[in-house]
Amino acid sequence: MSEELYYFSPENLLAQAQNVPLELGYHRVRFYVDEQGIPSKEKTSSTEEFFLSPSGGTLRDREMNIVIYSAKYDKYKGYGKA
Repeated sequence: MSEELYYFSPENLLAQAQNVPLELGYHRVRFYVDEQGIPSKEKTSSTEEFFLSPSGGTLRDREMNIVIYSAKYDKYKGYGKA
């Protein structure tokens, strides 16, 4: 995977999710992280793995804590609406 995709942005999150399989309901994605383990928009000395639930648009850390929630990451929004 391109190192450029490790910079956190909505576009990079969605691009990574499209290129990795769904495993147990999550896409495994990887980003540079700051000292607190939060995805970073800048290059840092470390990366961490995160889990994106495409149903609900929730990004979780390795301990399954919610890091980011956004409906724009919900792959299924709008389905079922009349």
